[in-house]
Amino acid sequence: MKKASLLVLLILGAAILAMPAQAQEMPNKQAAPKAAPSPSEAVLEQWNDIGRKLIAMAEDFPEDKYDFKPTPAVRSFAERLIHAAHANQFFINVVLDRKPPEMDDPKRDQFKAKADVVAFVKKSFADGAAAIKQKGDKGMSDLVVDPFSNEQTRISDFAYGFVEHSGEIYGQLSVYYRVAGLVPPESRPKK
Repeated sequence: MKKASLLVLLILGAAILAMPAQAQEMPNKQAAPKAAPSPSEAVLEQWNDIGRKLIAMAEDFPEDKYDFKPTPAVRSFAERLIHAAHANQFFINVVLDRKPPEMDDPKRDQFKAKADVVAFVKKSFADGAAAIKQKGDKGMSDLVVDPFSNEQTRISDFAYGFVEHSGEIYGQLSVYYRVAGLVPPESRPKK
């Protein structure tokens, strides 16, 4: 009986392994592989991707909930977006050899409407993208001084730090959406 059960399991296992994997299509091996992006293209792709996600949230979240906080101890939805955009200004200014902005985030009351916050977020990502393009591939290896650590760092590494920071804020704002009873744009079914 044991031998028969083992034989059935082996046949079943072999049959499963022999089935074509329809969920994972292999790329055409006859076609040349897609070229790797250049250093500045790689940074720009990541910068623009997280910018797209935060801008989508800024545009989508209801204006009447912009001052929503999941708990009293945290910043509001709008204040998190303002913080992300303000942080991007450190990247932009340092990379373009300008004076860094003030350490404190702009106050919420400086942005009268949702449209003002959205514009600030959009501008910060557009200006960051322009700075990355201006530096180009060779500029990604240039050294700048990180004003937070007072250490030299490559521009590419400095940019990836801000991409990560924005990604953390994206994750936080996804929770704001859920606690407010909403679904973040990236989590909605694709049409």
